[in-house]
Amino acid sequence: MQQRNNHNAQGIDVSRYQGEIDWKAVKADGISFAFIKASQGQRYVDPTFITNAKGAKAAGVLLGAYHFVDATSVDAAKAEARHFAEVLERIGGAKALDLPTVMDYENNPGNLSKTLINAVALAFLLELERLTGRKPIIYTGNAFAANFNASLGGYPLWIARYSDTRVPSDTVTWRRWDIWQYSDSGKVDGIKGNVDMNEYSGTADELRTRFTGLLTKPVKQETVESGAFVADGKQAGKALLFGGRTHVSLRSLANALGLSCHWDNSLKAAYLNGAKLQSVQLVDGVAYVQLKPIAEAYGAVVSWDPNSKIASLKTKGDK
Repeated sequence: MQQRNNHNAQGIDVSRYQGEIDWKAVKADGISFAFIKASQGQRYVDPTFITNAKGAKAAGVLLGAYHFVDATSVDAAKAEARHFAEVLERIGGAKALDLPTVMDYENNPGNLSKTLINAVALAFLLELERLTGRKPIIYTGNAFAANFNASLGGYPLWIARYSDTRVPSDTVTWRRWDIWQYSDSGKVDGIKGNVDMNEYSGTADELRTRFTGLLTKPVKQETVESGAFVADGKQAGKALLFGGRTHVSLRSLANALGLSCHWDNSLKAAYLNGAKLQSVQLVDGVAYVQLKPIAEAYGAVVSWDPNSKIASLKTKGDK
């Protein structure tokens, strides 16, 4: 992965362990952004979350929030996402944040397989996006990042590696970091003791604008390979393969899963089951979404046959 850069924005992440924080002093010391711990598991709420969130916002520090994942099953992961979303409502919801919400998934106390680790992560991320309408960030450690597969590659990466010289390691899923937590023993005015130090891969202005724009963008037709989409053994529409991933139209996927959908043409925004989707591609004026992560989050099984160019989806009710 890439090196740090002197022009990059500097940030911190904090929890109750930092105690009372003078956020004006933090801002004056060159800190542009902060991620505040909100919750953990299905019940825990960080007691300093609301105070820190209000203090950072008032001082002009770009605000994000994170949840520490304890889940060892898909159902538990969804429950944790709901808990996180409920805690965020105490500050006005995810819309009150300047930066995306964060899934902090960095250890494996349940000794899960890589397949289940990815299922837990994806279930949490999609449930959180469904509830908040915002695409989250993944936080993890340098070694643990190797557990995540390509289904998570569309999420921004915040990675921890405490070193002045060694960059985070490349993985199958990521070759670059979006945010690097490079130290757990930083010193910042306004905070007594140590604090985690982070760097965004761009300037403060770039960080500020990145997450406010729409992620929807058109795809050049010549880069697209066509196929068929079959749901529970029945023709359901067209499948498109681009960027190494299979996409189907928003409407055909919603119909296959029995969910509602909506396309807001004025905002170029797509909604599935009431939640705004941010990884949307426009092809000939039709909204396409990535098939596998969304379908699997709703309990379906997806496969792609490269010879017949057929993307197949099987729901739980299909025998």
